[in-house]
Amino acid sequence: MDFRQLSIIIPALNEADTLGALLQQLQPLRRRGHEVILVDGGSTDATVVMAEPLVDRVLRAPAGRARQMNAGANIAAGQMFWFLHADSSIPGDADAHIPDSATPSWGRFDIRLSGNRLRLRCVARLMNLRSRMTGIATGDQGLFVARDLFDRIGGYSDLPLMEDIDLSKRLKRIQRPVCVRQVLTTSSRRWEARGVLRTILLMWSLRLAWFLGVPAARLARHYA
Repeated sequence: MDFRQLSIIIPALNEADTLGALLQQLQPLRRRGHEVILVDGGSTDATVVMAEPLVDRVLRAPAGRARQMNAGANIAAGQMFWFLHADSSIPGDADAHIPDSATPSWGRFDIRLSGNRLRLRCVARLMNLRSRMTGIATGDQGLFVARDLFDRIGGYSDLPLMEDIDLSKRLKRIQRPVCVRQVLTTSSRRWEARGVLRTILLMWSLRLAWFLGVPAARLARHYA
């Protein structure tokens, strides 16, 4: 892709312990002409101070990933947006796998979970397979979307949970996602803390409830 066209948008809230590794990985991309925007949701730790020398813009917005990512997109200069979670780890050539914005598209990367347990590797494979079959992506898969498409659907809906699923569904009505097989790693901290099987059951029950019409605000109380 044209290396001048990518805006990397990272929502964060009290991520000083995890964000530094990702920002260091993004420095070669900045040198290739990409911009990195950190959107802070009101951190009370050193997130902002630590990030300022390593990003192009620091923006403060009301807490909530959807609101933070929309705020970042509103000030972004690029024609392609790449939304990354603060606990992600990217391959060095990740930008080369994102399509050129001259052909508006959207998609995500394959994912692996950072833990070494066999169950976590199996979960990641199933997540990638499910995403490829359904055309639905989650935020920890590193969603990217052309500015034209993002603006066309009105960006992220103001939801406290399921904002990535909602975005994927609306984008999929326009076109199927690009499923990049290059692997992006995300932290397994929630899976480790809650237990793998318990987390799987929780996530599927939340998605089913949302599909059946339970408001996202109510579901968010069970996810926190």
